[in-house]
Amino acid sequence: MAGRFEPLDFSRLRLRSRAARTHKVDAAALARPTAAGCSFRDWTAALPDFLAVRELRRLAAAIVAARRAGRPVLLAFGGHVVKTGCGPLIIDLIRRGVVSAIATNGSGAIHDLELSQTGETSEEVADTIRDGTFGMVRETLDQMNAAARTGAALGLGRALGRLILNSGAPHAQHSIFAAAAQADIPATVHVALGTDTVHMSAEADGAAIGAATLADFREFCAVVAQLGAEPAQSAGGVYLNVGSAVVMPEVFLKAVSVARNLGHPLDGMHTANLDMLRHYRPTQNVLRRPVAAGHGHEITGPHELLLPLLRQLVVEAIDQPAEAGAAEMPTCRTRT
Repeated sequence: MAGRFEPLDFSRLRLRSRAARTHKVDAAALARPTAAGCSFRDWTAALPDFLAVRELRRLAAAIVAARRAGRPVLLAFGGHVVKTGCGPLIIDLIRRGVVSAIATNGSGAIHDLELSQTGETSEEVADTIRDGTFGMVRETLDQMNAAARTGAALGLGRALGRLILNSGAPHAQHSIFAAAAQADIPATVHVALGTDTVHMSAEADGAAIGAATLADFREFCAVVAQLGAEPAQSAGGVYLNVGSAVVMPEVFLKAVSVARNLGHPLDGMHTANLDMLRHYRPTQNVLRRPVAAGHGHEITGPHELLLPLLRQLVVEAIDQPAEAGAAEMPTCRTRT
C-alpha cells in the first residue's frame, strides 16, 4: 500500500518570518536569580511569570481586591490542610480580617479539635485498621458528638469553636475553629454520615449531627450569596477550596444554586482550587461551572508550600496603601 502514495514535495511548504509569529514566551517573563537574603517581594518579583506563578499572583490580587471591596473571602479546607501544619496560616488570615468565613468536612473538624486538645493528631491507619483500634479514641468521639448535640441549634462549626474555647484546651491557639469563634465569623462543618471516625461511637446521634450540619449548610449558603460584586462593576468575593476533593466542591455547587435561585447573581466572584492533585469535582464544581472564564484559578502543589506563598503574597499586598497599587502582585515585568 505504501507504494501507492505519491511523495510530498516539502520544497513547497509555506514559511513565514519569526517576527510575524505570536509568541507565548518572552525574555521579560523569565526567572531571575536573586541574592541571598533578598526580601520576599524581591524574591517573588523574580519568579518566572508563567502558569502556576501567574495564577498565584492573580488569586492573591483577587483576595486583596475582595477585601478592599468589602466582599467575603470564604476558605474551605480538607483534613490534610490541618495535618500538613497550615492551620496557623489560616488563623493569621482570620485575625487579619482577610478570611471572613471558614468551612470544612468532618475530617478537618476532627483534626482541628484533636490538635487543640493534645497538640497532636492523626494516626497510622495502615497499622490501627488491622486490629480494630482505628478511630476508637474516647475523648474525640465524646467531644465531637457533644458539639453535634449543641450544634443542632447553634450550628456544628460554632459549637465546636465554643467547645474548644470553653474546655480550656491547652493548644487552643492552634485551632482554626477557636480563632473563628473568637473573631465571630461563620465557621461551618459539612458532614457526610459514615465518613468520620466519630460516627462509630454508640453515642453518635444522627438526628443531632444532621440538624447541626444542615444549619451549617444554610449559613454557608448565606456566605456564598454575598460573593458577587456589589456594585456590579466592583470586585467580587473569593471562594478558596483547599484540599477537599469531594465534599466541599459538592457543597459549594449546591450553595451556588441556592444563592442564584434566590436572586444573588454572583457576578465577579472568583474561585480557586489548591491541591496536590487535580480532581474532577473541584475542576467542574469550583473552577468551571460557577464562574466566568478567567475567574477560576487552579494551582496544583503541596499545601505546605502553596498556602505559605499565597498568604505572604496577600499580606505583602494588603499591608500596602491601596493607592500605591498594592493589589498588583510583583512580577518580573515590573521589576527594575
